[in-house]
Amino acid sequence: MPVMADRSPVLRIITSAARESLKPLGLAQRGRSRLWIDDQGWWFGVVEFTPPRTAGSGLHVGAMWLWHDVDHLAFHVDAVRVSPEPFRSEEQFTPLALELSRQAAASVTALREKFPVLPEVVRYLTSRPVRRGFLWDCFDAGIAAALVGDPDTARDHFERILREDPLAPWRKNLSSVQNGSTEDWNNIAACGGSGSVRRLAMTSRKTRRIGGSSGGSSRS
Repeated sequence: MPVMADRSPVLRIITSAARESLKPLGLAQRGRSRLWIDDQGWWFGVVEFTPPRTAGSGLHVGAMWLWHDVDHLAFHVDAVRVSPEPFRSEEQFTPLALELSRQAAASVTALREKFPVLPEVVRYLTSRPVRRGFLWDCFDAGIAAALVGDPDTARDHFERILREDPLAPWRKNLSSVQNGSTEDWNNIAACGGSGSVRRLAMTSRKTRRIGGSSGGSSRS
């Protein structure tokens, strides 16, 4: 999701609509881009008014878990995706932008209600059907379980990663996040409580910079 200057009327119209619907909810625009961030402490709500090949906009709203130590925004949970609407004129596009921004606000509110506290995140992540090959599902569930002090659940999800045959380089990297040993995973699984919260806070502060946010109200 590159952050680029958009000099067309589209960005101005989208920004105006987003300020009307998203700013009252506390979201912050990332620079002068089409991205808006909802900092919920443990996670970001990410709103992107997706640019099509030609002038116009679509919409993508989702949640990003902040325990991922990355230098880019991501959608780990999708809330809504709307196909791009073309820009033909300001009169035609303005009501479309307003509707997209209202959909974004509704999706942000739904994500907040879905993940109000970290235990709800754990319930969501650990209740999803197991998908073979989707190692990040197990990783997220394991990290979240460890953070709330549930080492058995965390260990179970980490061991699923070790049982997978890493066929692609990114899978191999994932399996070796903590040197890839059962002992390492067990240590992570047993580290729930204040220590893991502090570690998450450190990672969150680093990751949060990519969203242009200096901090949020961590809620456990």
